[in-house]
Amino acid sequence: MRNILLATGANVNVDQVIEKLLDFGIEAGKNIIGAIIIYIVGRFIIKQIGRLLMTILEKRKLEISVQTFLRSLLNILLNLVLAFAIISKLGVETTSLAALLASAGVAIGMALSGNLSNFAGGLVILVFKPFKVGDFIDGPGVSGTVKEIQIFHTILATIDNKIIYVPNGSLSSNAITNYNRQETRRAEWVFGVEYGEDFDRVKAVLERIISEDERILKEPAPFIGLDALADSSVNIKVRAWTKIGDYWDVYFDMNKKVYATFNKEGIGFPFPQLTIHRAEN
Repeated sequence: MRNILLATGANVNVDQVIEKLLDFGIEAGKNIIGAIIIYIVGRFIIKQIGRLLMTILEKRKLEISVQTFLRSLLNILLNLVLAFAIISKLGVETTSLAALLASAGVAIGMALSGNLSNFAGGLVILVFKPFKVGDFIDGPGVSGTVKEIQIFHTILATIDNKIIYVPNGSLSSNAITNYNRQETRRAEWVFGVEYGEDFDRVKAVLERIISEDERILKEPAPFIGLDALADSSVNIKVRAWTKIGDYWDVYFDMNKKVYATFNKEGIGFPFPQLTIHRAEN
């Protein structure tokens, strides 16, 4: 009789455990399915809000750099809200999580100090505008065309089409050269000719070449001067102003035109020479 009672009690306990496990599994399954639904719907809403924000910003005709910064900031904030909603649905107490994050605030702040400085750097860039999207810049060890200004990084595209992610803190606290800030830019060349060439004649040829190129501005006036008497050449410096968009075309075309014209005019280009005097016995 005792064995029967023990067996019956054991069966009751097992049934209770199984029932509790089933209830837990059903509840957990509901939470997981709910979390998945929240994630899918949340991602859809975030995309729609992002598109709406971009439409509003474009209608207000804000700079592209401001648009990309705000879009990046909004995307991070909305994803944080979505993450808290999913965690809450899974049964984790968000108040306890918030308290844990608050208690670890100092450690998190130290760990994220670099990102916080980059965020502050992004704000400095947007407020003082040392550059904007589309500008070609030289920064600390990098150079390229600005593609996006995000909350932590600025994205540059190099001349050979590589993408560089530069921390905003580095760009805001170091010297930056912006090649697109002004409407005009001065090009400079140094042309070497042989010793014995008539400087006034060479200067006249260079003036003619410059006058024939309509992309070279009349004001400020071009400058041509004797730069240096080098070891094997007489170096003539030429300076001329162009619009930003014409700079590189003018620079390379000038080199090509001078080479062809000097050869046609019989103006000799120098090359290193070494004169040896032999002592007579």
